[in-house]
Amino acid sequence: MPQDDIAAFLPRTPGHQFVLYGDACSGVPGATHETTFASVNAVIQRLRPQPEFILFPGDEIIGLTADGDALRAQWRHWLDQEMSWLDRQTIPLWHTTGNHTAYDTMSENVFREILDLPRNGPPGQEGLSYWVRRGDLLLVFVHTLWTGLGGEGHVETEWLEGVLRQHADAQHKLVLGHHPVYPVNGFSGPYQREIGPEHANRLWDILVEADVLAYLCSHILAFDVQVHRGVLQICTAGAGTAHRMPEGVEYLHCVQAALDEHGLRYQVLDTDGTARERLTWPMAPFPDERWRDLTRGEGPASLTGRLQSGRRVEFRFRGRTAAEAVSSRQTLLTAFFPGSIAPVWIGLQGPRQTLTLIMGREPGRSPHYWIGPSFPADEHFDLHLAINPDMGPGGVLYRPWGDKRWTSLAAASATGLETLRWPDRWSIGHGQHGIKDRPFSGPELTVSAAIG
Repeated sequence: MPQDDIAAFLPRTPGHQFVLYGDACSGVPGATHETTFASVNAVIQRLRPQPEFILFPGDEIIGLTADGDALRAQWRHWLDQEMSWLDRQTIPLWHTTGNHTAYDTMSENVFREILDLPRNGPPGQEGLSYWVRRGDLLLVFVHTLWTGLGGEGHVETEWLEGVLRQHADAQHKLVLGHHPVYPVNGFSGPYQREIGPEHANRLWDILVEADVLAYLCSHILAFDVQVHRGVLQICTAGAGTAHRMPEGVEYLHCVQAALDEHGLRYQVLDTDGTARERLTWPMAPFPDERWRDLTRGEGPASLTGRLQSGRRVEFRFRGRTAAEAVSSRQTLLTAFFPGSIAPVWIGLQGPRQTLTLIMGREPGRSPHYWIGPSFPADEHFDLHLAINPDMGPGGVLYRPWGDKRWTSLAAASATGLETLRWPDRWSIGHGQHGIKDRPFSGPELTVSAAIG
């Protein structure tokens, strides 16, 4: 293969392979974003084979102008010049609305006029919300800032539910919208940063009930993946707005992905064509022989050093909470080096006995928190906690025992445990300083682990 080519992930069985990227905010000749957007497009052109289709979840152009002709000119430059390398007859390009492109009724009308997308959306949203069926794949595009419902952060859900029911036979279902449903990297704010609360819960219920694989979005300038009740939220907003991305953490990128009967695989490519992140989903369950029970108290760690890409660690915590609610921290498992503050602590804390993972990345800096479900007093619990370094901050996940659907713990961090070097000592049921240090207060606790 020539040095300049980039090998695309391909379906392992009959399926689909595509590119996902968003938030170029370009369309102005000679502007900064024209250069950064071109650097991402250059990577896509190196993919071999080329994608079957491209998904762009919003903010192609800088937009945000009251002049309709100026808006049309930006669109024409973006389509006719910046995207002239793409044969859209051979490789379809599908869009969602965005806050730079469909921010009032004028811009919504220009969006319809210029892009001429399918007109199968709900009344008033023709050409703004729509669906596309490609064999066993259903793509549904929702308008997350419809002026008819209230503007940014507002989305109609009855139509979405109906489309998913109509296409219940589709093996693969992807839903796309510009705004995330769940906060990304701690950047939270209803309507401005994510879909408003009066729509978000119902929207996600619909995705779960319809067995949707993933909700694809952009808007927050990052790459992020998390999962909620088994449905992925993948945020990609790295197509051009480099100057507002957190330096050293986020980067310009596109996502190349493949879908097949086994699930989803993707690679996140930077402007050098290097795969900075990748994931295979769903996670294959560990066989029974991989699990081993951990002895209560302090002992050698089962995992040391860095957890490499493609590997993960899972814990199973079983027990009963204390007869009366305990607010102080209760340790399930902690990992530490003697003489230093433990970089990993997993346990229950607060009056609601909330599952929490605390990670200290470096001495002298405040730790990062991952927050999960809470447990009533005097109640049996049996849950899995997984740490997957390929999912960044979304890679701390839990599920009740027997439930196949994972959910990411809530976090306000831009990175996860992917760079952590696990220490050589573990303590089960109490903290690193002995049996009186943050002990688990319930009458029973069993912990097992699997690594692979």
